[in-house]
Amino acid sequence: MNFENIRLGVAPINWTNDDMPELGGENTFEQCISEMALAGFTGCEVGNKFSRDTNVLKKALELRGLQICNQWNSYELTSKTFAENRKNFTELLDFLEIMGAKVIGGGETGNSCQGQMNVPVFEGKGMLNSKDDWDSFTFGLNELGKIARDRGMKLAFHHHMGTCIQTMEETDRLLNETEPENVFLNYDCGHFHFAGEDPVAALNKYIGRTAHIHLKDVRPNVLQRVHDERFSFLTAVKNGVFTVPGDPEGCIDFPSLFAIIKESDYHGWIVLEAEQDPAKANPFEYALIARKFFRGLTGI
Repeated sequence: MNFENIRLGVAPINWTNDDMPELGGENTFEQCISEMALAGFTGCEVGNKFSRDTNVLKKALELRGLQICNQWNSYELTSKTFAENRKNFTELLDFLEIMGAKVIGGGETGNSCQGQMNVPVFEGKGMLNSKDDWDSFTFGLNELGKIARDRGMKLAFHHHMGTCIQTMEETDRLLNETEPENVFLNYDCGHFHFAGEDPVAALNKYIGRTAHIHLKDVRPNVLQRVHDERFSFLTAVKNGVFTVPGDPEGCIDFPSLFAIIKESDYHGWIVLEAEQDPAKANPFEYALIARKFFRGLTGI
């Protein structure tokens, strides 16, 4: 195939950071979505400045030719009851269904250090320590995936730094212990590289189970500082560990990633999600860099 089944989206976290609202706090919702459209993207995920009034949000997006394609869901299967998780999950499904999205994303935050500013990311990551922990976690995720499937949507779980699903070994177990029709992957090349994995090998392995793709690059000099100076995940982001595909400061092999996607049966969104400090990396400028780079590799 070529890329006729692929659509390109962008994440608002590049403009306003959900975990650190002070990053990009000056950027308005209208500026964010206008610059997304102006950069040439046709879809976006949902940020903290997006209206929860679906009529208001739909009108603002439709004026700019944008479509909601996904939203992060904070699973807390390791720290809250399944009933609490199901309530939050179905409420977000209600919203996404109205907005026309087919994917619900997110990762496990219940025992994660990803949002803790003072916990070194390589020392404080979430863990599933026993078979009972794994069984409870994957059972809950599988049940939520059934709920999404019954509503014509896909649960695309995001492996993420600082969480219990960070490495390929952990991702393997997650996918092996859930049903393939219920639980899919939100593949993210930046998080796999950050975790010490080969993102090309990971995509090659998981593309058949992938329902959503995030593309970002990693600055290797900053990643080395994360190790040497024991940065938290949020400190790493503030210091620029991530950047956009197409930035010469990055190191990920995107031509190989796109070659895998091209040869696969992947249908869905590829989303630029490269959170940086907007005061240091103008989000519109960097969105244009990535969009030009994507066009050069895909023709779209």
